[in-house]
Amino acid sequence: MNRFAELLDRLAYEPGRNNKLRLMTDYFRNTADPERGWALAALTGALNFPHAKAGLIRGLIAERTDPLLFGLSYDYVGDLSETVALMWPTPLARRTPSSLVGEGWGGGSRGDAQASTTAHDLTTPTPGPSPTSLHSGARKRDPGGGGEISLTTVIETLSTLGKAQLPQQLARWLDALDETGRWALIKLVTGGLRVGVSARLAKAAAAALADKDAEEIELLWPGLMPPYRELFAWLEGKGEKPVSSDPAPFRPPMLAHALDDADLARLEASDFMAEWKWDGIRVQAVAAPPLARLYSRTGEDISKSFPDLLDALHLPGAIDGELLIVRDRRVQSFNVLQQRLNRKSVTPKLIAEFPAHLRAYDLLADGNEDLRELPFAQRRGRLEGFVARLDDPRVDLSPLIRIADWDELAAARKDPAAAGAGADAAAVEGVMLKRHDALYLPGRPKGPWWKWKRDPFIIDAVLMYAQRGHGKRSSFYSDYTFGVWTIGQEGEELVPVGKAYFGFTDEELLRIDRFVRNHTTDRFGPVREVVHKADEGLVLEVAFEGLQRSTRHKSGLAMRFPRISRLRWDKPPGEADRLERLETMLEHIERGRLAGQVS
Repeated sequence: MNRFAELLDRLAYEPGRNNKLRLMTDYFRNTADPERGWALAALTGALNFPHAKAGLIRGLIAERTDPLLFGLSYDYVGDLSETVALMWPTPLARRTPSSLVGEGWGGGSRGDAQASTTAHDLTTPTPGPSPTSLHSGARKRDPGGGGEISLTTVIETLSTLGKAQLPQQLARWLDALDETGRWALIKLVTGGLRVGVSARLAKAAAAALADKDAEEIELLWPGLMPPYRELFAWLEGKGEKPVSSDPAPFRPPMLAHALDDADLARLEASDFMAEWKWDGIRVQAVAAPPLARLYSRTGEDISKSFPDLLDALHLPGAIDGELLIVRDRRVQSFNVLQQRLNRKSVTPKLIAEFPAHLRAYDLLADGNEDLRELPFAQRRGRLEGFVARLDDPRVDLSPLIRIADWDELAAARKDPAAAGAGADAAAVEGVMLKRHDALYLPGRPKGPWWKWKRDPFIIDAVLMYAQRGHGKRSSFYSDYTFGVWTIGQEGEELVPVGKAYFGFTDEELLRIDRFVRNHTTDRFGPVREVVHKADEGLVLEVAFEGLQRSTRHKSGLAMRFPRISRLRWDKPPGEADRLERLETMLEHIERGRLAGQVS
């Protein structure tokens, strides 16, 4: 566990991609199986310990420290793992001075001084290296008598441990580890590593063991299982290349880059095919009859949540498409789709009210034939024939947009209804561009695919509350709740309409953080209320993708994907937007959707 903890620590404070890559590759090269395989699983998010929640960790520390002290410390540090790691009392510090006297701690001035120090430690966490200093060389032993605690031991124990036994076992490990080990353990079990490493980068580090292309690992990945012994054997030339035996595997998806004006100027319209970007959930529908599966974009099997769609997949193949809700031949809003997401049980009534639909835009396999190395134009032709053979109303084609130049595409993006989207225009969030000759490559290669979203909605709102962030932002107030004006029972008041935590630069973050600290008017646990009067406060220009009605918010509205687009230091809060403007925006959205349904 010490080596894994050291790896996490160095990754967390290493800003360079290449250096992160080198650190992970060195770790994989110098660490034996299965330890390195479990580390790779942790770094790629392949592990899940459903009973190890953050609340459990809070409960354990609450039993061992003063709750008020913990609350203040957590508010200051901003990261649960780091706070608990530093505050967790060592077994020695929890022992009473009287018990220590009988063990050679008493007698003479030296013994008195030591006993006094120990008594102080009963209420003060023992000083030690912070999680940023990992090279103390401490070797902690498994309190169960098994020697040093290994990452393998932790994972194998957690995979078989019952919910009732988990708190006691976690406490034993936390007792045995130093500050850095505790920090890494908590991050591991709660699933929030936050060390600046993507799953793709971790796979690339493994591929670098044998100078392999990371794309090879991506293609193999869905058929691999932790701790990846076969993968490492192949990478080190000690075994054959792994082969998946799954008849209906997930295939790593191809992603698009966001398009800007500079990119558009360098591209030729004749090289691309265009289609709508739908406001749904990216899925992969794979069938090897009688087996059929539906995967999320990240490879999670969500088949049980959509049994009504699985029935339509009666031909062997793999479709890349968008999961939507279609009623009366009209695509519904994303808000409607949310009624089917993350459901533990799917009733006939739910299926009838929110029928699932697959809008297909690529074909990755036709029967046993892998089509990913064919150009997109050929795959599209094969897709049209495949959907026709399926002949099921629950699966249809994403229509192409006929354009001659970029001006026509810009017009289609601005007004989808007039460009062929018709009644489904309200469910369009932009356009996609795909090169005719584009192979289906996993990841986000720049050039073959582009996404060009519709212009966001923009409002001016007033900062009302701020909360510390997590990870590298744990020392800054970076999560912001903002509001707009409306008439309340006592006159003009601000009502919260959204929360955002990105869109600003590091320099702007420092300025907002300073404003929050200097203008705090109240505190609610980790949340600070800041001054928000008509003549005093901070105005934020907020961009967002859409609006929907919400009974959970006081304003009655909820934003989709809000982000801070600009800081309006020049604008007094009293000139910020009103709730009525948001309601007008929503009425226009709903009117457009209704017009599409009527046409």
